[in-house]
Amino acid sequence: MKQPAKQRTVHCDGGDITYLLTRKPVKNVNLRIKPDGQVLVSANNRVPIEFIETYISQKQQYIFAALSRYEERRKLIQDTPKRYESGEHYNLLGKSLCLKVEESIEEGVHTDGAYIFLKVKNKDDFRHKEILMSKWLKQYQTMIFQEQLQETYKLFQKYKVPYPALKIRCMKTRWGSCQPDNGIITLNSRLIETPKSCIEYVVLHEFAHFVHPNHSKQFWDFVTMLMPDWKERKKELEKWG
Repeated sequence: MKQPAKQRTVHCDGGDITYLLTRKPVKNVNLRIKPDGQVLVSANNRVPIEFIETYISQKQQYIFAALSRYEERRKLIQDTPKRYESGEHYNLLGKSLCLKVEESIEEGVHTDGAYIFLKVKNKDDFRHKEILMSKWLKQYQTMIFQEQLQETYKLFQKYKVPYPALKIRCMKTRWGSCQPDNGIITLNSRLIETPKSCIEYVVLHEFAHFVHPNHSKQFWDFVTMLMPDWKERKKELEKWG
């Protein structure tokens, strides 16, 4: 039976590693590093703590490298605010798209899948460029997410699941959430940055909560039946933290 996670610290040559240990019926010692810096370890009750911490010590180079990589990514996001100038990059559907700002009488934003074109009358008007880009991104999110809801809904009609209302907002710790009683699915606005396969997983995951409201074994068996490769998709999603 899965037990509550316990926080522990291992003293390694490269420094201390603090991790969360969860005891559950798994065959191996599993190590996972989340983009927010959490080090997660799961192991069977029969595995001695000494063995687990020796394992972590042996993996310290990999752990510190991953933590450093995620920290650099967080700093890059925080330290480089958008100026809406040619050459900036935006992540959409798992690809890095380059922004091209062009002066034009007809204003607007569109993408060809490789570039995002921002057409404005005055290339130096930062606020106006910000408004146009923000409006377009919201419209793009809504279009992609609604398309995925419609596609996924086809799998759930036979379970008498009502078509949900979609809400989009920025969430720090979750990619999506579901309110079965209210018929609402909420998706993280940043989900648009991830590959299509990840969006498909999150949407199906939230739809599945209309059938199984919790994360029981029945829930995960149901998700596996509908999407056998969900674990691979979830692992890919974690890279986008």
